[in-house]
Formats: sequence, C-alpha cells, structure tokens
Amino acid sequence: MIHQYKLGGYNVVLDICSGSVHVVDDVAYDIIELFEAHTREEVIKTVGEKYINGADITAADIEECYAQVEALRDAGKLFSPDTFEPMAGKLKEKTAGVVKALCLHIAHTCNLNCSYCFASQGKYHGDRAVMSFEVGKRALDFLVENSGTRHNLEVDFFGGEPLMNFDVVKQLVAYARSIEKEHNKNFRFTLTTNGVLIDDDVIDFANREMSNVVLSLDGRKEIHDRFRVDYAGKGSFDKIVPKFQKLVEARGGKDYYMRGTFTHANPDFLEDIKTMLDLGFTELSMEPVVCAPGDPAELTDEDMEIVKDQYEKLAELMLERHREGRPFTFYHYMIDLTGGPCIYKRISGCGSGTEYMAVTPWGDLYPCHQFVGDEKFKLGNIYEGVTNTEKQGEFAACNVYARPECRDCWARLYCSGGCAANAYHSTGAVTGVYKKGCELFKKRMECAIMLAIAKQFE
Repeated sequence: MIHQYKLGGYNVVLDICSGSVHVVDDVAYDIIELFEAHTREEVIKTVGEKYINGADITAADIEECYAQVEALRDAGKLFSPDTFEPMAGKLKEKTAGVVKALCLHIAHTCNLNCSYCFASQGKYHGDRAVMSFEVGKRALDFLVENSGTRHNLEVDFFGGEPLMNFDVVKQLVAYARSIEKEHNKNFRFTLTTNGVLIDDDVIDFANREMSNVVLSLDGRKEIHDRFRVDYAGKGSFDKIVPKFQKLVEARGGKDYYMRGTFTHANPDFLEDIKTMLDLGFTELSMEPVVCAPGDPAELTDEDMEIVKDQYEKLAELMLERHREGRPFTFYHYMIDLTGGPCIYKRISGCGSGTEYMAVTPWGDLYPCHQFVGDEKFKLGNIYEGVTNTEKQGEFAACNVYARPECRDCWARLYCSGGCAANAYHSTGAVTGVYKKGCELFKKRMECAIMLAIAKQFE
C-alpha cells in the first residue's frame, strides 16, 4: 500500500508497510499513481501524453523512470505487502501482566472550572477527593510488584489539579526514590498542572524530580479565559502565564511542554501557537477538544477544514523559524523517519488497560484517565490487582487489525489504531474509530513528514 500527496512543494510517496519515504518529481509521481492498476504500456503512454514536449522530457526518460519504480518495487520499497497481521497482539501477549506506567490521580478536585473539562471539573463525575500518602505508596508498590524486569517506570501526577495535594506528591516521590535501588528500578515522574498554585517550592521540586512538566495554556488571553476560569468565573491567563514563564526559565527551556486545547471558539489555533511563542514558550502542543455531540465546544465540519489548513500553515511557520535559527517543537510533529517504535508497538496500540493504568484517590484501577469514573471500566484496585479480566481483555485485544476501518488506512502504522477512549466516547466501543480524530491525525502526519523532509533537504 502506498500513500501519495503534495505539500510544501514536495511530491511525497509513502510506502506504508516498508516505512520508505520517497520524494519524487512529477513524472515519477504520476507513474507510481498509475503503476498498480495499469500495464506498463498504458502507464508510459498516459504519462508520455502529459509530459513529452519534445525537449525537456523524452520517451526514454519516462521508460527509465518506470524501470526505477519497478526496481524500488522489487527491492521492497514500493507496494510492499502487509505481512504484519499475524503479529497483532504478540507484544501484549509477551508483556501480559507487566505494568510500566501509572497515572496517579493525586487530586479529584480542581481550582478551575473549565467548561470543556472531560473530567467534570476534576471530580470525574464523582465526589471530590485527594489521594492519601498511604494509597499512593501502595500504588507505587503495586507498580514495582507488577513491572517484571522493566527498569524504567513512569508515573504521572494528574488530576484535577495535582498541586492541590502537593505535600503528598513530594512524599510519594521521596518514597519512590527510597526503593529504587532495592528493586533495580528508575522512576520517571511527570506533573500536569494548570499553574495556579505554582510557586518557588513547586519550581525547585519540579526541576529536581520531574522528567517532564505539562502546563495547561490555551493560547490567546481571550481564548484561554473563555473556558479556563475559576469558580468566580474569572479567567486564569494573567495569573498563570508569569508562573509558567518563571518555571520554564528555571528548567532551562526544556523538559516541559505547553498543552492547549482548541475548540469551536478557536479553530484558527495557529494564532494561539504564535501567542505562546511570543510569551517565550517553544515546546508546544494543541489538542482538538473531545466532547459530547452537540456540545458548544464541538468542532464543526467547517471548523475541521480550518484546522487542517492551520496544520499546514503551522508546518510552514516551523520551517521558517527553523531556517532563522529560532526552532520550536510541536508535539504532534515529532516523528522519526529513520527509526521510531518497532513494528510490534506500532500495531499493538498505546497499552492502556494493560501496561498503563490510572489510579483513583481511593486506589481503583482504570484503563486510563479518560475512563475514570465509568464503573464498567473499573479493572480492579491496587490491593487485589486486576480482577475484571474480561474488561482488560478488551483492551488487550485492541490493535490496528481489530478495527476494520484501520485495515486499509495509510496512517495505521503511525497512529497504532488511535485512542481507545476517544473511540469509545464517539462510538461506544474501544475498537471503534473516532472519525474526526482520524481525519486530523492524517493531516498532522502529512505535515510532520513533509516538515521532516524539508529539514533533511536543507
């Protein structure tokens, strides 16, 4: 299977199953497009009628180009077959019972009242609560006990707003550090925060202990303050931006990223990216809102076209600033065309519910943070382990080939089947497909690959 597109002045041909990326001229592009469905004579005749002008391109040129395409096919770099389906599920079978990461819901409460919050303003459709040190300690022990021979373990302090329970965060990090050597483990911590409670103590601690800090900012003041308000209805932009700037400066401008959400109010999210750049932030992410159909924040079909255009303009801006020596990172454009995840990981998905789980303040286990609060997805708890093996089995069975819509999609080995939570919330099944998310993902991949090509050529 191949995928062809034109963007940024490049003719790009992706050979999906070999991972080969080709940048070709117009003649080769058209030959490849016709190659599988037509005979050699038909292809050469059709392309010749379009390009032979008696001077620049000759019949011999077209025949030579056709032969080169044949050589690439024979070398397994074009039109390579999909032989991966028998591998689907093998990685999860091999790592069954091994947990490598936990999302600790350190606080089911928040000091902001964001209307688009998937977590019901941090309560996750339940009671407000904070995690005790005892529950968190048991969660870390559970992770160690179920991590097998894995050395690196990931823990994300999440909410709600985790800084509303900051003392317990500090206690849990200290406990984890105290047991690392004994168990031959290395904990990597991440903190996700809205920034309201950041102070010098938080900054110093984050710089010592957090491998990454995720900072919630939606961009322009009027956009950010439209949704991200406190319980008095006051926007948080002016309060948090100076704190974010101080934290990022103290981290040397690395090991963080700004995480924004764009909605129906700002499908022109590139303006929000530019605002973040003007504020001095260079590690950026903007995510499309995921909400119930009919929600005022939902992206419309018209918005989708604007967003796709914005992704292209974003790639242009990134290339422009790269040339100027002022680069910045956009999370969704981070792609390694020469390596990246192994094929087993590419086809098996994100690992939610199997190697990655979320832990509530009282110790219940869920497949990931987006399922917390939905009782039918409760897998068990940190004391007894996974007891709902039937539900876990649904997630273990999630892979690219479990989704019929993915089988013929050119982007399947880049997205690994997509997000199970988004699929469930849009279709009612974890093996469903969130169509708007797929549409945007494919556009992001086209832009990311084009950007990588442009940087390589330059």
